[in-house]
Amino acid sequence: MYEWQQWQDHVTEHENRYIETQNDDGTITHEPVEGEVLQQGTPQSATNFNHMEDGISNAGELAALLATEVIHMNQRTADETGEAIILTLANNQEYPFNNSVQTVALKTERNHLDYTVTAEVLEYSGGCVGDIEVTEKLVNGFKIAYTGSAKEVKLKVFVKGGFY
Repeated sequence: MYEWQQWQDHVTEHENRYIETQNDDGTITHEPVEGEVLQQGTPQSATNFNHMEDGISNAGELAALLATEVIHMNQRTADETGEAIILTLANNQEYPFNNSVQTVALKTERNHLDYTVTAEVLEYSGGCVGDIEVTEKLVNGFKIAYTGSAKEVKLKVFVKGGFY
């Protein structure tokens, strides 16, 4: 766990005051003349700087983990949201034959075929509905039909998932 460290400026009576000494090799040496130390500063050391670097690194790692979690939450939310489609299927053949199959286009194209399609029968006429069958799923649509003898079936179809 990162522990915050209070940094202190080094404050002296005389700031930026030096004694200049001429060296034998032609160089000059500057020696600080600070006067009274009014506030002892925090040492600029590898220990202190590495402590700060550790904190920055840990914060970056945490931010990356949190960003990844937000991405995953958005993906789960996208997979949970879906679309509802109202449609009417018709059959003009005599039982046991049925030509009620209809192609349904999705408003939002999916990223893969692992989406679910469920149907609720709202109304039907002219016989029994039978089973609702979903076939030929694609990322942009699917086919749906009923197997019974009804002449017309009105459905509310729910499509969920397929994004992540």
